[in-house]
Amino acid sequence: MSDIVLSLRGVRKSYGASEIIRGVDLDLRAGERHALIGPNGAGKSTLFHLISGNTAPSAGEIVFGGQRIDGWSPQRIARAGLARSFQITNIFPKLTVFENIRLAVLRRHHLQYAFWRVLDRATAVREDTERLLERVRLQAYATSLAGEMTYSAQRSLELAMTLACDPQVVLLDEPMAGMSSEETAYTAELIRETTAGRALLIVEHDMSVVFDLGERVSVLVYGELIATGTPDEIRAHAGVREAYLGEEVAA
Repeated sequence: MSDIVLSLRGVRKSYGASEIIRGVDLDLRAGERHALIGPNGAGKSTLFHLISGNTAPSAGEIVFGGQRIDGWSPQRIARAGLARSFQITNIFPKLTVFENIRLAVLRRHHLQYAFWRVLDRATAVREDTERLLERVRLQAYATSLAGEMTYSAQRSLELAMTLACDPQVVLLDEPMAGMSSEETAYTAELIRETTAGRALLIVEHDMSVVFDLGERVSVLVYGELIATGTPDEIRAHAGVREAYLGEEVAA
């Protein structure tokens, strides 16, 4: 039985005469941490949009859990078990940390988030929310407004919201962007812990994080995958060094 949970075959995306994604083939295995790297403008975020249903491919197919999902809505894809975060923090700043996570948990429980008094009595929702607070180490911030937390804490909150639907596959788009080295190390370890047992596809520019966290690495340049391999294989790949990494990373 194949351990591939997400498969892209011949995926292309064009906007008029501009071809952004040029025939990408990519497999994500169950439980693996897979990093996607490439220079700015390589098409990494566009590829994430295609996988998560925010835009439809111009050609090719995307298969998740044995079903073609290209053309599905983002909501349907999320319900099927594939969740993603965005480059820009996607939280509700005027709500508390607890309320933000609870909103995300509701989707899994198929409850209407407008009925607050009903939700307060929903034991399962509350327990799931508290469990996620603990997993991302935000218990002390449960009653804090999300918009008043530090940037790294907001990213931890977004990670909790991404995990709220208990996804089989998690897509994280530059989760360490804008962080200090200390915040980056903390967040990388948090991602390692909270995504254990799930397939992770992560876009990240910090090469120390990529090579430490990723079990396999794929390199996207001008909309084409030029290499996929272990971190050591990518470090040693002459074409990757020339196109993106630079000799200092190989050294």
